[in-house]
Amino acid sequence: MSLFNYKLSNLRYDLSAGIVVYLIALPLCLGIALASGAPLFSGLISGMIGGLVIANLSKSPLSVSGPAAGLTAIVLTAITTIGNFPIFLCAVVIAGLIQIIFGLLKAGSISYYFPTNVIEGMLAAIGIIIIINQIEYAFGIGGLKVDDNEFKLFAIINTIKNGFFHLGALVITCISILILVLWQQSFTKKLQIIPGALIAVLASILLNEYFIQSNSSLAITNRSLLVNLPEINSMPEFIQSFTMPDFKGFLRTDIWITGVTIAVVASIETLLCIEAIDKLDPHKRNTPTNRELLAQGSGNMLSGLIGGLPITSVIVRSSANLNAGAKSKLAAILHGFFLLVSCITIPFLLNKIPLATLAAVLILTGFKLCNPKIFIKMWKEGKWQFIPFVATIIAIVFTDLLKGVAIGMVVSIAYLLRQNIKNAYYFHRSTYKDGDIIKIELSEEVSFLNKASIMLTLDHIPANSMVVIDAYKSKYIDYDVLQIIKEFKNVKAVDKNIKVLLTGFKEIYEIENTENVSIINLDFINNNERPIQTSGVHNTLIKDLKKLNHTLK
Repeated sequence: MSLFNYKLSNLRYDLSAGIVVYLIALPLCLGIALASGAPLFSGLISGMIGGLVIANLSKSPLSVSGPAAGLTAIVLTAITTIGNFPIFLCAVVIAGLIQIIFGLLKAGSISYYFPTNVIEGMLAAIGIIIIINQIEYAFGIGGLKVDDNEFKLFAIINTIKNGFFHLGALVITCISILILVLWQQSFTKKLQIIPGALIAVLASILLNEYFIQSNSSLAITNRSLLVNLPEINSMPEFIQSFTMPDFKGFLRTDIWITGVTIAVVASIETLLCIEAIDKLDPHKRNTPTNRELLAQGSGNMLSGLIGGLPITSVIVRSSANLNAGAKSKLAAILHGFFLLVSCITIPFLLNKIPLATLAAVLILTGFKLCNPKIFIKMWKEGKWQFIPFVATIIAIVFTDLLKGVAIGMVVSIAYLLRQNIKNAYYFHRSTYKDGDIIKIELSEEVSFLNKASIMLTLDHIPANSMVVIDAYKSKYIDYDVLQIIKEFKNVKAVDKNIKVLLTGFKEIYEIENTENVSIINLDFINNNERPIQTSGVHNTLIKDLKKLNHTLK
């Protein structure tokens, strides 16, 4: 998108979406910086760069970039171990450089290898995590500490059961959700030019100010329950808030290791997010992934050079951007601009926003990602779509994003291998009896994974019978499988007086085809049971052949 071909009719949508994303990004930037053990302003810097730089360089119409919760553990560990934030910034610069190299090497296509059920599971899991994490702020529980072995949701429930929550925050959460839900109804369509999230935020500020002025017990005054933005009173103060990296860090091996780690994790998270958002895009636009890596790398290099955190494309802000009605990447650019302007001009007003109202916005965003309709849809698509989907969700919720996606991929691959083993060949009868010709038709791809099923099947062919092995459809047959077939024809079949007919094998396999095999098809045509090609579940065929062997004996 450029300003020369931008459709002005989209401006009101992009403007309102930019405001919504800005309101969500502001506390997230601060919160992630706090959780990472970094200066709070570093989170805002990365949010600004995500909007003003990466969104401009990227060709994604809906993705929003900024500091990512998925990198928090890596950054916190690195800063704690290194003990020096300026030196850590060198690792961010290195990560950006490596991402640029990834983009130049066309590594972005890796995202195309993630199956839909894993992507859908990732989105649903993120929705669940968003809801769980925001319950704390929705109930006004400040400074909740969770043990490493304790699931956060259980800690929140126990805290609420013990009465340690803020009733005023809960009231504001409920009112905010009510406003957001009403704002999506048809009777408020004319008012929807103003984003519902903005109305909810303004209402929460006014309501909390009323509670404060009336000395109500519902008043939220605890800074941990309000947006807490550092106040900047002048331009020199603003400039001084930026941090330059300590270039000595580039000489340290541990900094390079950290940089490579951040680059790999950030790239995978970005590509997963891009893939997910493209799937949700109502216009089904595709983002060039290599260009995205170049954009992310450029943004991370700049972020490291001026004191920001590592940046990725982030699903929470991207989903909010989509749900707020964004039409183009101008919405993401505007969110970065609003972050920049608000840091300088209105920190005093932003610090009045209760985190409860932002929690309400995020809870609804999370619900859209994990809507029960998605579970029903995946269930209807079959168990081997549903099982990896659920496995991905459970793994992400109880571990983290990358581990969860990896587990989901393993489950999907396990199913793929299972199907591959099962479909090594096709046979042509549902049952076999004495005198039948056993015809085995090899599938297109016969790999080493099929060795066991083919070996077991051939070993159970009854003595004094005839078997046809047809390879006409096979584009690839593994060397080990070819050796099994040769051994069966030349040794085992001879010992059991089995006549073996081979057809369709290519010259490169060095297996001699039997002449005049076509006459065998007459047997299938004249047989009382019409032949039906059956998938080669070797256990099924072996069971039938065992019965036939027993009968012949």
